[in-house]
Amino acid sequence: MFVTLAKKIDAADKELKAELGIKNKLALPHITKVVINVGTGKAKDKKRNEMVADRLAKITGQKPSARGAKQSIASFKVRQGDVVGYAVTLRGARMWSFLDKLLNIAMPRMRDFKGYDSKAIDSLGNLSIGIKENTIFPETADEDLRDVFGMTVTMVTTAKDKKAALAFFKAIGFPFKK
Repeated sequence: MFVTLAKKIDAADKELKAELGIKNKLALPHITKVVINVGTGKAKDKKRNEMVADRLAKITGQKPSARGAKQSIASFKVRQGDVVGYAVTLRGARMWSFLDKLLNIAMPRMRDFKGYDSKAIDSLGNLSIGIKENTIFPETADEDLRDVFGMTVTMVTTAKDKKAALAFFKAIGFPFKK
C-alpha cells in the first residue's frame, strides 16, 4: 500500500540533493516516526474514552496508550492520573501505511481543504497538523457520525532546519497552501 509514497521519495531524492546541496543520499531528511494524539476532554466518561481508543486503534492499526492528567483540577473534577487522552507512536511499515492513507485517502475527503500552512513546521523540522474530524478516515463507519473527535498528527523528521523539512515534505507531495 505504501509503495507509492516510497516511490515518490525515491524519485524526489535527486531534486532534494540539488536543492539542499547534499551529496550523500543518507544525509537527506527522512521521517523517523509519526505521533498521533487525541484529547478526550471528559475524564469521567468511560464510554467515550473506550470509543476514542477503539477508533484510534482502527485508524492507526496499533493500540493507543492512555495519557493521564498531570495534576488535579477541582473545578473540572479531574484527578491526577485520570485518562484525558490517548497517543500512538508509529514507526516502520505502520507509519508508512498511515502516511499513505493520510495523504491519498483522508486529506482529499476533508471539507473545505486548501492545504496546510508551511508555518506548521517547527524550527527542528517536525510537522504538526490538526485534523478536526476522525470521519475522514475510511475505517470509521457512517453510523458513528455523532461521536466525532479531532486529533493532532506530528511527523518527526531528521531535517536540520525548517527549510530542509519544507523541501522534503513538498517532495513527498504534502499539500501546502500557495
